[in-house]
Amino acid sequence: MTEHGIGARVARKEDKRFITGHGRYTDDINVPGQAYAFFVRSPLAHARINRVDTAAATAAPGVIGVLTGADVAAAGVGGLICGWAVTGKGGAAMKAGAHPILAHQKARYVGDHVAVVVARTYTQARDAAELVEVDYAELPAVIDLATARDATSVHDEIERNTVYEWELGDQAATDAALGNAAHVTTIEITNNRLIPNAMEPRAAIGQYDVGTGQHTLYTTSQNPHVARLVISAFVGLAAEHQLRVVAPDVGGGFGSKIFIYAEECVCLWASKKLGVPIKWVAERTESFLADAHGRDHVTKASLAMDADGTFTALKVHTTANMGAYLSTFASSVPTYLYGTLLAGQYKTPAIYCEVDAVYTNTAPVDAYRGAGRPEATYLIETLVETAARETGRDPAELRRRNLIQPGDFPYQTPVALAYDTGNYEAHLDTALELADYNGFPARKAEAASRGKLRGIGLSCYIEACGLAPSQVVGSLGAGVGLWEAGKVRFSVTGKLQVFTGSHSHGQGHETTFAQVMASKLGVHYDDIEVFHGDTDQTPMGMGTYGSRSLAVGGSALANAADKIIEKGRRIAAHLLEASERDIDFANGRFTVRGTNREKTIGEVVFAAYVPHNYPEDLEPGMEETAFYDPANFTFPAGTYVCEVEVEPDTGTVEIVKFTAVDDFGKVVNPMIVEGQVHGGLAQGIGQAMLENAVYDPASGQLLTGSYMDYCMPRADDVPSFDVSTTETACTHNPLGVKGCGEAGAIGSPPALMNAIADAVGTRVSMPATPEKVWQAIHGSAVAQAAE
Repeated sequence: MTEHGIGARVARKEDKRFITGHGRYTDDINVPGQAYAFFVRSPLAHARINRVDTAAATAAPGVIGVLTGADVAAAGVGGLICGWAVTGKGGAAMKAGAHPILAHQKARYVGDHVAVVVARTYTQARDAAELVEVDYAELPAVIDLATARDATSVHDEIERNTVYEWELGDQAATDAALGNAAHVTTIEITNNRLIPNAMEPRAAIGQYDVGTGQHTLYTTSQNPHVARLVISAFVGLAAEHQLRVVAPDVGGGFGSKIFIYAEECVCLWASKKLGVPIKWVAERTESFLADAHGRDHVTKASLAMDADGTFTALKVHTTANMGAYLSTFASSVPTYLYGTLLAGQYKTPAIYCEVDAVYTNTAPVDAYRGAGRPEATYLIETLVETAARETGRDPAELRRRNLIQPGDFPYQTPVALAYDTGNYEAHLDTALELADYNGFPARKAEAASRGKLRGIGLSCYIEACGLAPSQVVGSLGAGVGLWEAGKVRFSVTGKLQVFTGSHSHGQGHETTFAQVMASKLGVHYDDIEVFHGDTDQTPMGMGTYGSRSLAVGGSALANAADKIIEKGRRIAAHLLEASERDIDFANGRFTVRGTNREKTIGEVVFAAYVPHNYPEDLEPGMEETAFYDPANFTFPAGTYVCEVEVEPDTGTVEIVKFTAVDDFGKVVNPMIVEGQVHGGLAQGIGQAMLENAVYDPASGQLLTGSYMDYCMPRADDVPSFDVSTTETACTHNPLGVKGCGEAGAIGSPPALMNAIADAVGTRVSMPATPEKVWQAIHGSAVAQAAE
């Protein structure tokens, strides 16, 4: 390991500009002559739009223009798309309703974009928006998942509000195993709706250059190249070569900034139509209303076991809320990112999953940190823990009995995925040891002496990351390939520029990618600069989500570095008058094997740019690009153990200890990995104990539309985490990495909820508020015994 290379705990390069206030976010950018946009949003969840009167607003001070859905339709502007076409039962096509960038004829949720006001100042735009008069004919709101399929149509042309009815697995084998089981555990479970709440709200600046015909969009995006593709090819606002998308520093995304949204499209379109650059920055209330939400599943599932506690079958039926429109990747989340993970870490031989996706008059639902994997893990791990309690087995040992073993790899699951490698018992054992699992009974007794209820809960998660390979996801309906690209360029003086199609919005790519290059090429860490986020500057790439940046983007860069090394080997062989076969490369030096004759990579690079003594058949320069399309997903996995104390009189839960042991394959920067895990754990704890997006069931109004009503985790809600790693390297990418960005949010909710259930003697639904916990306590046998 070099001092700043792979495996080193290197301080993040990017942090200096962030902690000194020199970050450059979209709201920090101002274009000469820019105007400001403010959106008129529907106050009703479901309504016909009879008329939009813009006369008073247009005449207001400073107003440049007011545009409506009718203007969008008249201009022939396309709508937003869902990029993953899921095929339902019997080959039925997915039903994707129209998603105009400004609502036309119908508003479908509170916050739907009805019109936009563009004015010289933000205040003028906001004030004028209040003058826009919309004549609505209110329709019944479809909110409740249980009745959505028998309610009024959200999209008139789509029957029963059904997007698709999807299935995966062997139904006959699963039903047979359930029928022959010694014990069947059945649960009904809700995965609560979440609002992402990134620190930086979404923002956009649209700019059209009349002289060149070029469009520029500055936006808070996790994948600027995909945004450019969708906006050009589907929304139709500009030819792809005439559209530059720039995602500068982005203050968190968690999935919510993967998607292409109406506001950024409207700013770009209106800029050309009105002849001014246009800026929009969301108010936090707009973020609550109109950012894509996450989760929102209702599931019934059954787990079958034989008399020895061996799992024999799993049957799942899930109803997934898609909201009012299909967001960019929404259709894939409750299907291919959920159903395919239902094997978990276990050797369950028969699995069958059905998913019904439905429209409601709520904000669109799409990927949120983990995206389908948290929902699958919460279901499996709640089932396993419940089964252990029902049959009187130790939860850890029931898991151990059913784990896939190291000798089973590669392991083909019954739900399509093939795991390449893993050692699940290793991280189970490490987690139990760090958590002092065997000492828990004594701690429980001590807590009881103080009048407290103490519980311990486990979660063994697995996730599919590094989203790809392209041929596989293409066969499953993905509209794009999921490869990644990287470019590596040396300057004449030996400094290194690295260009990636991935995007960093808190992950630390400028650090980890530099570490990878320092190890691969032997260049000093401080002499490496990483570029991302600008489609005019970086190679085409698919962006950052699904913990794919290092496994896919980093692998592309590693392959580009290999090309650099091979070219350098030819140059070094020429300079050293040796055969290429005899040239070794290590630590930034090309050496003639068995001798002390060598050239540094800096000397070889200089020769490439000043080719006075150079191979005749080799072009000059030292710059290489590589595209990487993985052979498989990567499969991070881990074991989490949570220990809680509950105050019976109030239902208050305190997390007294949380242990997280993960297998991320090769770890490039342990400090960054620990930070990613800590953040994910906090978000998972937020879902489990605090966060819940709630709509009024009758009116469809968002009742949790601010921080007064939507509770976010704070520092005093989480303990000091005890985190560790085990390692089984990924077998099919050049770095051996797996991905770490989402694990904490995947594994933590079931561990915490299982601990609460252990403490109070019965399951509690998320979020486990003090009120719910108190009610569970005072209706449970545990509480009655304690009293």
